Amino acid sequence: MGKDVSAKAYTRADHTRYRHAVQRCLDALEEMLDRGSFAQDEWRTGLEIELNLVDADFMPSMKNAEVLQHIDDWRYQTELGRFNIELNVEPRRIDGQSLLQLESALRKNLNRARDRAGDLGAGIVMIGILPTLPPPEPGHSWFSSNARYQMLDEAVLTSRREDVVIDIRGAERLQMTADTIAVEAACTSTQFHLQVRPNTFARYWNAAQVLAGPQLALGANSPYVFGHQLQAESRIELFLQATDTRPPELRNQGVRPLVPFGDRWINSIFDLFEENVRYYPALIPETSDEDPLEVLRAGGTPQLSELRLHNGTIYRWNRPIYDVSDGRPHLRVENRILPSGPTVLDVLANAAFFYGASVDMVLDERPIWSRMSFEAARENFHTAARHGADSRLYWPGVGSVDWDELVLRALLPAAQRGLERLGVATEAVDRYLGVIEGRAKLRTNGASWQVAATQAFEARGLDRPDALKAMLKEYVLHMHSNEPVHTWPVP
Repeated sequence: MGKDVSAKAYTRADHTRYRHAVQRCLDALEEMLDRGSFAQDEWRTGLEIELNLVDADFMPSMKNAEVLQHIDDWRYQTELGRFNIELNVEPRRIDGQSLLQLESALRKNLNRARDRAGDLGAGIVMIGILPTLPPPEPGHSWFSSNARYQMLDEAVLTSRREDVVIDIRGAERLQMTADTIAVEAACTSTQFHLQVRPNTFARYWNAAQVLAGPQLALGANSPYVFGHQLQAESRIELFLQATDTRPPELRNQGVRPLVPFGDRWINSIFDLFEENVRYYPALIPETSDEDPLEVLRAGGTPQLSELRLHNGTIYRWNRPIYDVSDGRPHLRVENRILPSGPTVLDVLANAAFFYGASVDMVLDERPIWSRMSFEAARENFHTAARHGADSRLYWPGVGSVDWDELVLRALLPAAQRGLERLGVATEAVDRYLGVIEGRAKLRTNGASWQVAATQAFEARGLDRPDALKAMLKEYVLHMHSNEPVHTWPVP
């Protein structure tokens, strides 16, 4: 969610000052890109995993403050919902044994967090949307105790000038209204960061957009929302609607949402930050004392605080990141496509697939996006979110194709070439791409398993709430086994 801010009421003067500050940041970024001021390190990764807390009855546990205090690890942080926490993984190179080492470290870390949470009667679940989550109560009872979340809520609702309206069609239909953006907290994701050079950023972002549809077909894990079976990755549409600042009239005019897929292939990271400034009004106009252009002229590295804060309130599915580490600025692609879970092994398999396929596409002399319309990539994204393991996607030279055939024939070989180019150890390539291959061959992902398991319990006479609890109990057992989801038996 970005940096913490202080609770306050912002004035018109604050918004004016912020607008000027963001423009100064944008000018500074342009100058830095022209100068070549950025770190040239490439192919470093970071990882964020959002997690749900449950009680002994597999209902949401509103104890994130107590759990975080008991875990006592700086890598765990709050999220919007009191039943959410987030795990941040330190950056590392993508080569050799690093992904295997990351899997081992993540599993140990999560086991420790699970045990600490268990001391307080809470369990930890990696899943896109907690299937036992009830609709939020009116007010801010779901919100973590961080002023930023309530300020964001106020900003969104002030822009809308009416309650949040949710209307999602899928296998069933969900219609509801809410007086806060709390429903956003239902959506938990896995975020892959990929540090790249400024001159290759656009190619990596374009590749990530191309991969968005196949990623969702492989990794959908959010079929249930507030007891309703909706889409394979319902998180995509729920997040869009929960944070929508636009009343219907502005939507009808084509005003951009806070959760955009995008509109075009880009030529530079500057394109995305310029769009942020051009099309999106500030939600939280918090300014710093830094003048970024003066810092640059003095030979320093600006933080670009206002530009980064503004960027943090625009939820692109592939987000541009400017950051400073040890005094050196660098750029990252933040891939936010996938839900959390189902297992650490599945998460690392998804990461290996994304990193490998991205690198192979970027190094292609005639990249795939030069042969594919942006609209086709966007339609693949929405198709895969709706249908998951039943998706058919468009691919240049092939036309409409089942996602599993696309993965097995084109994208798995590409991912393998990319991982080999990164210097990833053969045993890691085999382990993680073997998981992807298994999912594709069986046309299975977390969402399809959840639906099959829930329907099996309903067939035995359980009503939907009890079937979802029974399914989630099985899910958690398999999650801790770290066996990939395509091997899970349907109960």
